Amino acid sequence: MTEGTVLHADLDSFFASVEQRDDPSLRGRPVIVGGGVVLACSYEAKAKGVRTAMGGRQASRLCPDAVVVSPRMEAYSQASRDVFDVFHDTTPLVEGLSIDEAFLEVGGLHRIRGAPSTIAQQLRVDVREKVGLPISVGVARTKYLAKVSSALCKPDGLLVVPIEDELRFLHALVVERLWGVGPVTSEKLHAVRLHTVGQVAALGLRELQQLIGPAAGRHLHALANNRDPRRVQTGARRRSIGSQHAIGRGPHTAADLDRVLAGVVDRVTRRMRAAERPGSTVTVRLRFDDFTRSTVSHTLSRPTVSTDLVLDIARRLLTSRMPDIEEKGCTLVGLAMSGLDDNPAQLVLPFTTSSGSAGPGRELDEAVDAVRDKYGTSAVRRAVQVGRAERPAMPILPD
Repeated sequence: MTEGTVLHADLDSFFASVEQRDDPSLRGRPVIVGGGVVLACSYEAKAKGVRTAMGGRQASRLCPDAVVVSPRMEAYSQASRDVFDVFHDTTPLVEGLSIDEAFLEVGGLHRIRGAPSTIAQQLRVDVREKVGLPISVGVARTKYLAKVSSALCKPDGLLVVPIEDELRFLHALVVERLWGVGPVTSEKLHAVRLHTVGQVAALGLRELQQLIGPAAGRHLHALANNRDPRRVQTGARRRSIGSQHAIGRGPHTAADLDRVLAGVVDRVTRRMRAAERPGSTVTVRLRFDDFTRSTVSHTLSRPTVSTDLVLDIARRLLTSRMPDIEEKGCTLVGLAMSGLDDNPAQLVLPFTTSSGSAGPGRELDEAVDAVRDKYGTSAVRRAVQVGRAERPAMPILPD
């Protein structure tokens, strides 16, 4: 067989495509989902320079004829469920990555459904006919190459990387196509005239590690030489639970950032309690005005689902980065909880905050969750959030 058996299926401009599907008057027009901050945009808007997480004013300047629509999260969640039904009708081996993308393994379907490229083409037809959405699919021998190929064939495309052409295809790519190469790593590679994946592959492992660090060097060297042994996994529970809030360019006061952080913590800890998966590592993620990023973490002695405890830790982590925020500005605040534990007994253990005071306990958190489940998330809000527009809850894959 000259074709790999891993498919990476990725819906095109998912939120905006759902809006164009449901409102025919929007088809072919630039669409922006979200007003204050761009949550998603159509390819027509992207062609004018609009990007996700961009401030609404900047997006309007770049694309004054764009149609701005309010997000409809339930519609996106339903569309995601419908698309994943098509994925599971195609193969039982589906690994969801997010609400709009997944890996599919089709190696055992050759006799009944044909070659992987044939299966991929039929998948695109099925998603279009049954759900009404465009989807791009990459086909390759490894997850990494499949994901890269789906990105290169957007929008609404199909790209197959034959096994015999893998290295030629891979080595011609720019270094930014390697997983883990962001602006900082890209700058380091370019500084020593490494611009393509092939040039990175030709560099010795030790030299690459000296340039960008031991772990990152080992990771990039393996990918650049087409070593990616990961298989499509089904039924694996997520390793972290997180959320983020894009706030656009400032100025933002410390109180503004604290209010945003509190809302993010509320969302994350509520999801952890719903999944019955306490976490032990709190990570705060920031994006600055110059598009650089920062992460800072703290690991607790044991897992927790307590909103107050996580918020207490997250506030201290955010405070530690205030000098950078004051210098560079901040456009995004995110939080992730990792070190997730599947032991329900961890849910009922007491805790104390960093000041040594006892937290309000599981009962209060669960009471708030119950009210929000019954009456909506806006039924119980923090005092600092009253009178401010509530950020819509982003749809996620089931745990």
